[in-house]
Amino acid sequence: MLNRRTLIGAAMVSPLASLHAQAGQQPLKYLQIGVGHPHANKIKVYDENPDWEVVGIVEEDPKLLASAKESETYGKFPFLSLEEGLNTPGLSVVGVETEIRDLLKYATQAVDAGFHVHLDKPAGSDLSAYENLMEKADAAGLVIQMGYMYRHNPAVLMLHRVLKAGWLGEVFETHAVMSKVIPNSSRQVLDEFKGGTMFELGGHIIDLTVGVLGQPQSVMAYPRRTLETGGDTLVDNMLAVFEYPKATATVRSTGLEVEGLGRRHFTVCGTEGTCHIQPLDRPKMRLSLSRERKIEESGEVYKKGTTEIPFKPPYRRYVGDAVQLAAIVRGELENPYPSSHDLAVQRAILEASDMG
Repeated sequence: MLNRRTLIGAAMVSPLASLHAQAGQQPLKYLQIGVGHPHANKIKVYDENPDWEVVGIVEEDPKLLASAKESETYGKFPFLSLEEGLNTPGLSVVGVETEIRDLLKYATQAVDAGFHVHLDKPAGSDLSAYENLMEKADAAGLVIQMGYMYRHNPAVLMLHRVLKAGWLGEVFETHAVMSKVIPNSSRQVLDEFKGGTMFELGGHIIDLTVGVLGQPQSVMAYPRRTLETGGDTLVDNMLAVFEYPKATATVRSTGLEVEGLGRRHFTVCGTEGTCHIQPLDRPKMRLSLSRERKIEESGEVYKKGTTEIPFKPPYRRYVGDAVQLAAIVRGELENPYPSSHDLAVQRAILEASDMG
């Protein structure tokens, strides 16, 4: 029988599955604040995972609350006041899934109350407020897990294993694309922040870029507004270039691309090989190597040249995050994404969004 720690390690080459708490352990209690974030429906992942008990939802916006009570996704859970939610006996983690403008406000209240936090992205537009939040959490020994949705993508996990083994040599280039078609009604919602599509979408691939190359020396933003509509001023066509001592990285994000979902990708080029993941949401990897490589643990050999690597079953967002967070809270796993990483990502997001 594989134990929990072994299964978490095995996730380096395969998707994480929901894991039961070990014998005698009670599920961890999870409170969600907000349903206004586009990814707030991840509450289903926590509800389905036996490591977690969802104790309820807090929603202080009357319109969102009324809608949530009628929702198939949210209506099954108890609705609590903020005071009731934060005073739930045995509460461990607060998931903050509000509209972007309120994310840091509620995350700060959760940390002040002594709870770990799963915080959706982006981490607001006020960098100093985010820095203060992370400093508070670190001082209190609390974890803030950011909701970047590709961290547990099986192809991304394999990429990091390949990098750690040195198969790609010295990395000199990465490039990434994160796009979709944004309808007019959503354009008006996103127009609240001047950062445009890079601020809304780009964080996911900026997280990947910083994960490979670290914090950039500088970021150059190239914001463009292509679709001139009367109902918004959304910057909808964005490119950023990250500079490093021996490498460059490009990040693109638009709200216009017809094949945007299928063309979402992340590519890493090194002196000994190239790794291309596309599409990110249904991951496939194209691994090109200058010479044959072998995974010692399994004996699996990857030939010189190019190998196409599919990943099954289909990747489901946030399943791995929920498993990992439970392991961190229980002290079984050290947080692989410390505040230093997340702060570097947020700085890069704001600079790439021309909000630095």
